[in-house]
Amino acid sequence: MNSPAEGPESSSSGGGPPVAPNLRERRRAAGLTLEAAAARAGLSAAHLSRLETGHRQPSLPVLLALSRSYGTTVSDLLGEAPPERSPVLRGGEGQPTRAGGWVYRAAGSPGRAMQALRVTVPPAAQSGLVRVHPGEEWLYVLSGSLALDVGEAAYVLAPGDSAHFDSLVPHRISATGDGPAELLFVHTLLRSTASEMCLGSFGPHEEGERP
Repeated sequence: MNSPAEGPESSSSGGGPPVAPNLRERRRAAGLTLEAAAARAGLSAAHLSRLETGHRQPSLPVLLALSRSYGTTVSDLLGEAPPERSPVLRGGEGQPTRAGGWVYRAAGSPGRAMQALRVTVPPAAQSGLVRVHPGEEWLYVLSGSLALDVGEAAYVLAPGDSAHFDSLVPHRISATGDGPAELLFVHTLLRSTASEMCLGSFGPHEEGERP
């Protein structure tokens, strides 16, 4: 989706494992410079540097972009210890993770070809960010109202509605109305190339900026 959409980041972690050291380590393990990694995620190098030094906390869309670029998962970037491999994830297992106003819970096992998340999207979180990357995305709205743009088409999804699309088509999402939207979200874990990024109207920009 825009994999789940983007809003302003906070300057504090809001609980949970520290993100900054993992962002730096995973980027270096992927053999990427700060500039190359930032371009893949549609961020400025200065902004990614602030994320890696802990001066800013990333939202879920940026974590998704970076996880694709580094060939890993959001849970890995957040430093969460992987649970024992099991085909079943119980409803009470795992704690919600908060990043940049987004809240998500793992809804699948790590190390698979797909990553499944249960995501709470804050209202008005997407603004001008458009995302393009290889793979597929599927989402199912559990509650609230979700705006979805895929290519030139615009949709409003209600609880019980779902969408499944090629994520090479430019796309973005946001919660509409005054409250958040909750959804199940599944995306394929494919490593991005330099041309696959978050695209604002004027190219890479800092998260939360209006293009």
